[in-house]
Amino acid sequence: MSNRLNYAKLSTEMFQKLAELSGVVRKGVIDHKIIDLVEIRASQLNGCAFCLDMHVKQAKINGERELRLHHVAIWKESPLFDPRERAALAWTEALTASISHGVSDELYEKVRGQFSEKELSDLTFAVMTINAWNRAGVAFLATPGSADKLYGLDKAGLN
Repeated sequence: MSNRLNYAKLSTEMFQKLAELSGVVRKGVIDHKIIDLVEIRASQLNGCAFCLDMHVKQAKINGERELRLHHVAIWKESPLFDPRERAALAWTEALTASISHGVSDELYEKVRGQFSEKELSDLTFAVMTINAWNRAGVAFLATPGSADKLYGLDKAGLN
């Protein structure tokens, strides 16, 4: 259990606004399975144990296959992801891991080949949002599984 501060209580309005943005992202045009993959991959890259735990459980509740959950970390080598999912995962990595180098034209065109302008914009907001949550989770060491009952994640059957 972390002894770091409770950012949700200390910055309640900001926490609520970020939660609202997460809700808007989930209501966007991007398929929930892709959003789940994006949230898992960004959380892996950022080392956010709380978010990774949460989003794996959400994906399982949303019907994601367990083997695919294990393969997110090796998505480039795995045959389990279609071209659209691969583009979303590549976009996630580009915007999460090394934004200081920008996004290459080659990657941009590859992703644009899979997503409409609106979808790419929504996908970018999904990546931005999970990265914000990951920053808070890493900074304040949110305990994985500590909000399972609150968010209904105990239904995933992953203890």
